[in-house]
Amino acid sequence: MIDVDRLRASLVEARERADGAARRSGRAPEDVEIVLAGKYVPADQAHALVAAGAPVIGENRLQDLEAKRAAVGDALVFDFIGHLQRRKVPAVLAATRLIHSVDSERLVETIAAHATGPTRVLIEVNISGEPTKHGILPGQIEAFVETVAKFPAIVLGGLMALPPADPDPEHSRPHFARLRSLRDGLAIRWSGRHDFRELSMGTSQDFTVAVEEGATFVRIGRSLIDRSQVS
Repeated sequence: MIDVDRLRASLVEARERADGAARRSGRAPEDVEIVLAGKYVPADQAHALVAAGAPVIGENRLQDLEAKRAAVGDALVFDFIGHLQRRKVPAVLAATRLIHSVDSERLVETIAAHATGPTRVLIEVNISGEPTKHGILPGQIEAFVETVAKFPAIVLGGLMALPPADPDPEHSRPHFARLRSLRDGLAIRWSGRHDFRELSMGTSQDFTVAVEEGATFVRIGRSLIDRSQVS
């Protein structure tokens, strides 16, 4: 079970670490948002997330998102951070603030078909070219953005990536820096059509490095929940 006081303290600590990293990078703390990865929390403990003041919950699966919404209603704000199947797009659009994981033209087409107005999404980038991961390869980003231009309802708000797993957070830094460079170039070239403000990168083991390299969203979960458990 989650101890609410422990989770609240862990969130405060993570916020302080993110704030420090933001200042080291010359940015304001409010430029960085913590997204708590919801896959580590069962729906029957969703009330603990509300009580602890969890900011935004990032879900990988629609069924988990719907179960938590059923438990707490509108008391939590949700983003979708996992691989999204096209048949689940209508439900995800209705239940979330932002989709971080757009990775194909067919998915963009489906989102556009169900959008009720301008819909801002992030592109998932396979930053290291790992064959087991979803995402657009860095060398294909420009062509992908060109393709998205034919869907006027879609606004590209930035990029998301997950570097190769590594216990040393410094090994993630080059990947974060590369994602930032890609984003910066796209922001210039597509100014007026897409905003490309966001970088969703960094998880529990490397989020401070991600913030130093420009992250605007960090997705933290396991470390916070593990420290909040009671037997």
